Formats: sequence, structure tokens, C-alpha cells
Amino acid sequence: MTSQLDARLAELGLVVPATSKPVAAYIPATAAGNLVYTSGQLPLLDGALPATGKVGASVTAEDAAVYARQCVLNGLAAARSAIGSLDRITRVVKVVGFVASDPSFTGQPAVINGASELLHDIFGEAGQHARSAVGVAVLPLDSPVEIEFIFEYA
Repeated sequence: MTSQLDARLAELGLVVPATSKPVAAYIPATAAGNLVYTSGQLPLLDGALPATGKVGASVTAEDAAVYARQCVLNGLAAARSAIGSLDRITRVVKVVGFVASDPSFTGQPAVINGASELLHDIFGEAGQHARSAVGVAVLPLDSPVEIEFIFEYA
């Protein structure tokens, strides 16, 4: 049986992938109380990054926003690994986005909008969330984007 969230994702032409293998000593997500916290999600697609480098230099802000959308799908996969079904998610609480940035790049919020807008498309009002968008010097595997999520679930 298809879940409600899977049906919504199908309407959007999206599929939540299998959970990505951690690249270090951590688990993809953990549940505590009625919240599920994901580890930082890279925009891995079939186990590989679609691009590497700094946003504002070798990676465009527009491409990085697309990669932020992939981080959402990977974050949902991580959450599913912790709580069993994405239909249990009742709200997106917080998004923390990291953008590997050229020193002159200041468009981090626009990059992380890729994730925020997709979460709203998927969850509607329940997808509205608190958020941080932070520029950093480098991310794991030289990824241009990494995002953490906090979801409420029942």
C-alpha cells in the first residue's frame, strides 16, 4: 500500500531514496520524544555527489538550490530509517543548512530556499519551519551543501 506521503511525492515526480550510508561514525537519524533529528544530509544521488566545490565559484547558487532539494529527499530517507514510516511526520520543525561558500558569496538563504520550498510543497503548512542558512569554508567530501532536519512525528 502506498503511503500518503509517497503519493504526494509521486505527484511532485519525486522518490525518497534508500538511506545513504554514513561517511563516518554516526547514524542517519535518531528519535527522541516526538522529534526525529537527522544527521547532516549531503546531496548524494546513487551514492555520489552531483558536484563538488564552493558555491559562488565552481558551483552556481541555482545548482546548489537543486542539491538542497536532494538533501531533503535524503533527510526524509534518514527520518524513515528512524521512525518506520514518513506518514508519521506531522511537522517540519527546523532546517539547518550549510553552504560551502566562496568568500564573496552571500546568497546562502537562496540556496537553502531550495530545501524550504520543497518541504512546503511536500507537507503544505506543516512544512513551514524555523531555519538557519550558514556559509562555511568546506563540507564533508567537498559537498557544496549539507542540511540537518528536525521533524515532529506521532
